[in-house]
Amino acid sequence: MAVVVIAAMTLLRIVYASALELRTDEAYYWTWSKEGALSFLDHPPGIAWLIRFGTAIFGDTTLGVRFGGIVAMLVTQLLLADIVRRLTHDVRAIVFAVLMPEAALYYGLLMAKVAPDVAMIPFAVAMIWSLVQLAQGGDGRWWLAAGLFGGLAMLSKFTVILFAPALAAFLLVPDWRMRWLRSPYPYLAVLVALAVFSPVLIWNVQHDWASIRFQGVRATTNYGISLRTVGDYIGLQFGLVGFVMLPVVLSGLAMTAWRGYRTREPVAILLSTAVLVPFLYFLVKSLTLRVGDTWPMFMWPVGFAATAVNFVVLSRDGRSARLIRSSLFWIKTAIASGIAFVVIVFLYYVAAPFNLLGKIDPIGAEAGYEQVAARVQAALDETGATWIATTDYRTYAMMRWLFRGRVPVVEINERGRFQDFADPGMDKIKGHAGIYVGREPDNRAPVWASIPATREQLGQVERRWRGVLTDTYAIEKLTGWTPELSPPKDSPLFQWRVLAGEFEKRELG
Repeated sequence: MAVVVIAAMTLLRIVYASALELRTDEAYYWTWSKEGALSFLDHPPGIAWLIRFGTAIFGDTTLGVRFGGIVAMLVTQLLLADIVRRLTHDVRAIVFAVLMPEAALYYGLLMAKVAPDVAMIPFAVAMIWSLVQLAQGGDGRWWLAAGLFGGLAMLSKFTVILFAPALAAFLLVPDWRMRWLRSPYPYLAVLVALAVFSPVLIWNVQHDWASIRFQGVRATTNYGISLRTVGDYIGLQFGLVGFVMLPVVLSGLAMTAWRGYRTREPVAILLSTAVLVPFLYFLVKSLTLRVGDTWPMFMWPVGFAATAVNFVVLSRDGRSARLIRSSLFWIKTAIASGIAFVVIVFLYYVAAPFNLLGKIDPIGAEAGYEQVAARVQAALDETGATWIATTDYRTYAMMRWLFRGRVPVVEINERGRFQDFADPGMDKIKGHAGIYVGREPDNRAPVWASIPATREQLGQVERRWRGVLTDTYAIEKLTGWTPELSPPKDSPLFQWRVLAGEFEKRELG
């Protein structure tokens, strides 16, 4: 039955990946996959490599871009199954471990929406899997495997560093600490991780530590205490992990942590700390900053494994029959209700004709760019312009995705995002008219004072999803100017926008 459910849910993700047009960030990461840069401003290159893997098989299609996420989900489930198998040798616990992700919206459906987190998750879980092997067999070489997978996870997203407290506790709290502190393997593991991570380090050295500074803003920004952002964080965890699943997993983690630290059991310490510390960190962070939807998602698969293991340990420790029955009931309820919720969300986005959430719909808010591209194409045909200009990386990404290389697309500002990108086609840009497309009021932004182009208004185009207006875009003809791809770093055309805190600024305003 578990195999049937996984096969059916995998097919559901494939349909979802094929049917829905790319979201803006997915298109943005797809543009990275077309470049040869070592790393990028926003994130390390892992997501670009994952997309390149999928498009090498299925081409530049929505399934091709998202295929890596479907594979990442299956790999994660296999690793969870083996972790639980090694720790319990209990078939029912293994089934729980592989079905719990299917019952969580983020993994059961949205792993098909590629993001750096999707590329990171299987490597982060593989690092934990390596340490479980180490704890069971005592072979120090598993430290090296953990270093390899940890480095690969860091090549996908920096937030995996939040597993560091769990690794430190795993090393230092159990009675074996002096053995491993005297061993070369933990130190070699760090070197292996740094070697694998070196492309990002090299890129940052070459570019004034740009991506470290960019992400550092999110780690250090403080916009004052806001209960709204705390509510957003907690609400997102319930929505993406599960309204029943989240309390089930947190209770399993709490029991695992109590047992692990009380008995100094290495794996229980590792699994519980790997989730509870990041969870609490993001909770504290949410007091002053909106925590991104996907930021905590790397940790919950480890929580699923800990919950499945904890269920078996309750029986083996002779806990009360009532507690065991209650745990079994709630795990089954979480899985059944969660899978039903995932299927309902899938049907809403793939088959339903209506919009229940209006402008706040997370998928609908990024849909409808085909309407914008069609109007831009008409403007190109009417004016004889040969290239497209934008002042927003989301619009840039969607125009580049929808035009698929037929017309050069340039974001004329925020050029710090595009360091080491290839020539977009300057032979078709220099000396030719261009079409600017930008979300209002970006067409009136101060950055235009630094752009000496002649601008001719051509009209507007609305972006809608299921009848709901999301944004209005200005369409203009640009003449008498050639965009500068590598402006000076102190130029307003080079500097990128600080995205952290946009939500808080709107709320305070």
